[in-house]
Order: sequence, then C-alpha cells, then structure tokens
Amino acid sequence: MKTTLSDRLSLYLPIVLMGLLALGSWWLVRSAPRPLAAQAVALPENQQDYTVEDFSTQQFAADGHLTSQIWGQQARHYLQADILEIDQVRTRSQGAQGVLTTTSAQRGISNSDASEVQLWGTAKVERHYPNGKPPMVLEGEFLHAWPQLERLRSHLPVTLTRGGSRFTGDSLEYDNARQVALLQGRVRGHIEAPKRTR
Repeated sequence: MKTTLSDRLSLYLPIVLMGLLALGSWWLVRSAPRPLAAQAVALPENQQDYTVEDFSTQQFAADGHLTSQIWGQQARHYLQADILEIDQVRTRSQGAQGVLTTTSAQRGISNSDASEVQLWGTAKVERHYPNGKPPMVLEGEFLHAWPQLERLRSHLPVTLTRGGSRFTGDSLEYDNARQVALLQGRVRGHIEAPKRTR
C-alpha cells in the first residue's frame, strides 16, 4: 500500500506542532521580564522607624501589681541602633523591697531592654524607702544609669541629698548594692546632725 504525501504530513504534524509549542514557550520564558527581587529597606543609623506623642506605658508583675510606668512628651525609636529617645521623660518603679524610684529629665535615652539609661537636662533620680529612712535624691545635668545593676554614674556636676544632708561634686560613681557613693572633683557637703532624744 502506497502512502501519499498528505498521509505522511498527517502522521508527523502532531510532533512538529508539539516542537513548535515547546520552542515558543521557551522563547516566552526567556523574553519575559524578570520579577523584581524583594529588598529590605535599609534605614540609616539615625533614621527613626516610629514616633509616639504624649504617651504613657505601664508594666505589671505576674501577680498583677503595677511595677513600673513611663510618661513622655514624644518618643522616637531608632531601628539600626535599637534605642528609644524620649522627650520630657518621667518614670516610676516599685522595687522588690518596696523601694519606690522615680526619675525625670528633659531627655532620656534607653537601649532595647532598658538595662542602660541616660538622662539629659535637669536629670533627677529619687529613691523613697518604706522603712521611714529619708529619701535619697540625685540631681544633675546628666545621669547614666544601669538599673539592673543598681549603678549610676555622671561625669558632670551632681548633687546628692539624703534627708537634711547634702553633697555636691564634679562627678559621681554610685553603687546602690554596696551602698557607696563616690564624689570627685570639688566636693562640698553639709551633714545634718542627728536629732537628740530626751
């Protein structure tokens, strides 16, 4: 039986069409524009990623009692450095032994876990004791604190007040755990005499 040209064409036509379709698909994939790679926007180190106005925050212990509060006029978070800067900052925290600590300053800077805090401009730290001891007040233009270590430092003049006693110095190293305050430079002090009992 003789095969005609049309029979041969009908036999190979599906194979030829499949080849042409495969070639066309390959050409389309190659010619199509590539998708844009998702890129993280890199913020400069001084770039703020959020700000908050006129705010307050509260932190509670596992049993539900209030342990600390922070108030501020404006807070700015810097992503790269992971620090928080607060204008007109005020804080209040209650320690395990019932010691109440308050702070205030024109500007405060804290790292992400609040283990290191700097207070700038009319900085003040007050500690009030539950056992009737007179409160202790530290004041200066700059106070650098490590709250978890209960240490405080300043390279600028500081005033330390405890009851009626008052001391000033050009710099301060304070360690609450050891109950040691080291004032250096031009140090002046006034110690209140203990009250006499009759």
